[in-house]
Amino acid sequence: MKDRKAILAEAEAMKDWLVRIRRDLHAIPEPGDEEYKTQEYLCKTLEQLGIPFRKMRTAVVGLVEGAAPGAVVALRADMDALPVQEPDDRPYRSRHDGYMHACGHDAHMTVALGAARYFSAHRDDFAGTIKLLFQPAEETTGGAAPMIADGCLENPRVDYVLGLHVMPDVQAGMIELKHGALNGASDFLGIKIKGKGAHAAYPSTGIDAIMIAAKVVDALQSVVSRNVSPLEEAVITVGTINGGQRNNIIADEVYMTGTIRTTSPDVRSRIAQRVNSIVENISAALGGSGEVEIRPGYTALINHKAVVDLVEKEAKALFGDKNLLWREKPSLGVEDFAFFLQERPGAFYHLGCGNGEKGIRAPLHSKLFDIDERCLPVGVALQISAALGLLKEGC
Repeated sequence: MKDRKAILAEAEAMKDWLVRIRRDLHAIPEPGDEEYKTQEYLCKTLEQLGIPFRKMRTAVVGLVEGAAPGAVVALRADMDALPVQEPDDRPYRSRHDGYMHACGHDAHMTVALGAARYFSAHRDDFAGTIKLLFQPAEETTGGAAPMIADGCLENPRVDYVLGLHVMPDVQAGMIELKHGALNGASDFLGIKIKGKGAHAAYPSTGIDAIMIAAKVVDALQSVVSRNVSPLEEAVITVGTINGGQRNNIIADEVYMTGTIRTTSPDVRSRIAQRVNSIVENISAALGGSGEVEIRPGYTALINHKAVVDLVEKEAKALFGDKNLLWREKPSLGVEDFAFFLQERPGAFYHLGCGNGEKGIRAPLHSKLFDIDERCLPVGVALQISAALGLLKEGC
């Protein structure tokens, strides 16, 4: 059995190195699919650690092979940053004007590199392979699906995947887990309402697309309240509405866009059917016509119970019961680690990075977001211990 105390001690001994890595990465944030300097930094670090790697567009895939053949466990870390202007009062602030690691991806890459450093130094102590997946474009186009299509889970074939996300509303030193759905699916919603233009003085000669659109927006609010069980998660939001040319003309067309968020494939399908029915039938009943475009986005992130249970066991052994939290409800925010979980069993969990006493509590995507860097060795130790558990015991 692996010595968890030794793993934790080794992770803690890396802290200064981890902090330097994280701050280096924090200073060079880049948008999705443009992570060129980030990729260069990751490749240079892997070279220093003696870890072979290959580039896949702006992604990086590293490989650490143990002393004997065995299972393959992938550790995923996202790479991209957000179009947020960071305040200039931090010594490690962004050097790329208009971009910031405001979602903690710098910390995620750092944790993966810390685990990589451990496994590289202990190749003779484990059987199997650790695969490092540094993934671009989590915040934008979704980099997981293209990486999978390019073969990142093959050669060698990955058996399990692990991922994490820093969470500022969870105290640094704590781990937050959830079985089942952790993040929602998102679908783009586009609705076009067609009517007939006319002068506002003679409304009976036209078909008012704005009036139809108002009825449609109102009816869409009944889908979640009346067509979805109150025990299931779903949201329909209309975010934009555009129509009409002048104040005294009946609008002949309105175009609306929005989003549909769900955690269940069945609910996702039922909502799509209901939205189509509402738009088409209300429009027709009022003399116009309606068209719906629902474009699938990220899928729901559904954790695999057996892997979550293993992560729970390792977290308790490393940090004690008091440092483990269970999330009650999923978030309807999206996370494209979900696509890896569609392909292989695995788990995604939250790494506490907040510290109210130090004022580190700003939410993700905020220009004030920061982390308590004490969380870095915690994440490294749990990723190592959970990966070793999967290599040794499987699920």
